[in-house]
Amino acid sequence: MKILPFRGYLRQYRGEGRCVLSERSSAVRVSNFYSLGVSQPSLEFLDVDIRRDTKVFVDPHAFTYLSTDWGRECVSLLQDFYGEVMEAIRANDRKRGRYLLARLGESNEAHLGLSLADSGGSGVAEILADEIFDALSTSRAVTTGLLTDVQETVLFVPGVGHDRVSDMTINIVRKPLIEFTHRMCALYEIEVIDDVDSGPMWNRHSHSWEAELVPMPMPNSKLLLIPKGVVRKTSTFDPGEYLTHFVLPYLQQVELSKPSSRLVQTRTSRKRRGERFVTKKSIREENKKPTKELNTEATEANPALLDAYRQSKSGQTEPPDHEEIAAITATPMPDWDQLLADVLAIPSGPAHADTYHRAVMHLLTALFYPALDMPLREVNIHQGRKRIDIVYTNVSESGFFHWLNNAGDVPCGLVVVECKNYTGALANPELDQLTSRFSTRRGKFGLLCYRGFRDKKATVVQRCRDAALDDRGAVIALDDDDLGILVESRKDGELTLFKYLMQRYQELI
Repeated sequence: MKILPFRGYLRQYRGEGRCVLSERSSAVRVSNFYSLGVSQPSLEFLDVDIRRDTKVFVDPHAFTYLSTDWGRECVSLLQDFYGEVMEAIRANDRKRGRYLLARLGESNEAHLGLSLADSGGSGVAEILADEIFDALSTSRAVTTGLLTDVQETVLFVPGVGHDRVSDMTINIVRKPLIEFTHRMCALYEIEVIDDVDSGPMWNRHSHSWEAELVPMPMPNSKLLLIPKGVVRKTSTFDPGEYLTHFVLPYLQQVELSKPSSRLVQTRTSRKRRGERFVTKKSIREENKKPTKELNTEATEANPALLDAYRQSKSGQTEPPDHEEIAAITATPMPDWDQLLADVLAIPSGPAHADTYHRAVMHLLTALFYPALDMPLREVNIHQGRKRIDIVYTNVSESGFFHWLNNAGDVPCGLVVVECKNYTGALANPELDQLTSRFSTRRGKFGLLCYRGFRDKKATVVQRCRDAALDDRGAVIALDDDDLGILVESRKDGELTLFKYLMQRYQELI
């Protein structure tokens, strides 16, 4: 595959306004180094320190809830790779297994993980590849096909923790992550260097590792940008949680089924006198095996435990919110007033349409995160015959967008946004343009952002209501005043924001 260089439309490096690294400098964020003029709350990617690791992890489970071709490709890569590993293990093909696992090395270019000094993760690498292959090949949970995903190895395999699952995931989906990095470089005019070694990238068609020379940002070394939507403070699958809430309760029942178990006690309270019970603490004191060994033995004896745990994790999880990311990355919380002011200060008219689009995206990205994430700008559909100004992925687990997609029965795995920086009033074609972007797969909900200088709000709302009643989709129109109300609602908390959006949605029905 040939990836075209960005020289035609990215600014050339001249050093102006850019941070200069020194050995003694403190945290240097991507946004500061490249003078992006945008802070973490409005960025699609994690604004990492380009010299040290940020303590969050890429969670493979997060990709399964991204309703985009990009997300689906990541899931396909993860599933295909894991299938190849399992096939090698069941065939006892150590050579193939080492080839697969040894490429899951350090992903230092992402700057995520647990290292306290300059980035230098542990990864999988050659020696650990042998250890993991041995651990997997001797696990009945693996050889019998109980494990179905790379993330599940964290429950059973010694030496595999959240950081290594994250490293493994980054390497397996490296190609889509490079594509995401390219999009961010184009959007924010981040300088890139051509012909950089991509590192191993999994090809699910040839079932092999490949590498290419690609353009990459190189602030001090190769930089791989990671979407906020796929990072978590810890992996979804956790061995301690599995032990506490699934394995130990099972082992309690096993002991209770034994007529003469010395771990069984009898209650003496009046209401429950004579009731037999076993404490989790007594089981751990009796059986001092490591957590993952206990998990493995119990799962081999009762595979339904893993099925139950998977079911408990079947729900969607949201990425860290603004407050959590601010604490993790030492970056500021959203400056709501400034984000709104940046939109309101833009003159209306076509000459400033692009500036308006960008300012609206920066505001909405911060405003609706983490419910809506991974915005794409100027998305072409229908072979390029139509274009959507902004498309967000709905990753909400609560709040208005979760309600709308579930209880509200309005499909909105994606939320589309159109921006109209008009001097005059909106007309029907503007609304028709947005509803023509709806589809069953893409979703049937959107936001129409406009200035509202010459519009009668009641007329705009009625046109949106007409479209909804005609089953053409639900559109909430937001003028400058509405954006101000949204900002104030967000300041007051999620409940207030939910109530306002619900009020606007109810105008349509």
